[in-house]
Amino acid sequence: MIRSRTVNTIHDLAAQGKSIQDIAITLGIARNTVRKYLRHPELVAMPHPRPNRRSKLDPFKEQVKQWITEDPCYNCEAMLPRLLAMGYTGSLSVLKAFVHPLRPPARGHYPVVRYETKPGEQGQFDWGEFKYEQDGAPRKLYGFTAILCYSRMRFVTFVKRCDAPTMIRCLMEAFEYFGGLPKAALTDRMKSVLVEMEEKKPRWNPLFADFMACIGVAPRVCKAYTPQTKGKVERTVGFAKHSYWAGVSFTDIDDLNRQAHIWCERINLRVHRTTHERPRDRREREPLAALPRLLPGNVLPPKSAKSVGMGTCPTTGFCMACPLSRRWQAPWCKSVSDMGCSRCGRQGSCWPSWQSALVLGNMSSILINFARLPQLHPGGRRSCPLGICEQHRRS
Repeated sequence: MIRSRTVNTIHDLAAQGKSIQDIAITLGIARNTVRKYLRHPELVAMPHPRPNRRSKLDPFKEQVKQWITEDPCYNCEAMLPRLLAMGYTGSLSVLKAFVHPLRPPARGHYPVVRYETKPGEQGQFDWGEFKYEQDGAPRKLYGFTAILCYSRMRFVTFVKRCDAPTMIRCLMEAFEYFGGLPKAALTDRMKSVLVEMEEKKPRWNPLFADFMACIGVAPRVCKAYTPQTKGKVERTVGFAKHSYWAGVSFTDIDDLNRQAHIWCERINLRVHRTTHERPRDRREREPLAALPRLLPGNVLPPKSAKSVGMGTCPTTGFCMACPLSRRWQAPWCKSVSDMGCSRCGRQGSCWPSWQSALVLGNMSSILINFARLPQLHPGGRRSCPLGICEQHRRS
């Protein structure tokens, strides 16, 4: 079947007196084709229907519609692993072609110029609300998201509140996952970060300011009512809601964070659509400052303010524990004991915990005395210089 414009050209050349052979040579088609459309011009309005072929997605279309209606989930990349587990053998493009007509119309927005930073220059973090139902009652969790602006390494964890102590523990967990500290951290004007602006100068939350001063990261806040200033983490929050949260099922917050850690590993090993590289590969070229081994006790949130669901060592009072379980179950941790992880049992599988220096004094004397404080003994044989190891081992 040829297009109507070619048929019109056939009739035009025939009206000029050219033969069927000359028309076929000019248009590069067969003489029988020219003869057919000259004798039966009505064939143009009678296209031959293509035979209906079965698609590999046909047995799963009702399931896809159910996910779109109930979750709702329109992200095909989030649906594809679930379909593959159910026996789907087709490609992602077939799924996208089916879901595209079912999507709601997109709303317009103003274009924003992308702002890129140098390696190790900046990280961004933000909160997002993630709602779900349990026993018919609406509930919600807070998702802490962080991203390194150059490498696009992303990190997501879920907690039950988003106050300043919880935010500090989430920041520590994110920096441990990234393996270092950027020069600056950008976020919006939340009360746990910024109290107010006094003559265009920020008055920081005292707990947040002390923590950022101790680790040597410069705090930054975006302009008021301009969240696109930190567009990378804003996009990460939306990406987590549409790609991870859509259709996820979990038993408790620890199970949810285990799945989130696996999801972070998967997306950080996938080629990023902006940089066209894997974030893990770019992270190796991104210079970050080393994580501190000791932190003063007066800048750490009290143990009573621990966020539920985040792995916290009962010895040092700090996170992180095993990345698979995110919870300590024994009265000692990997930093002060030679034992393996309390949940997975592997040697060296736990992330390094930041140690808490329970000392008194002003900030300058604490920072000066950091180098003089001895490290905790790996086997816990001798007494801890901070007076906490033997106390916890006896308990």
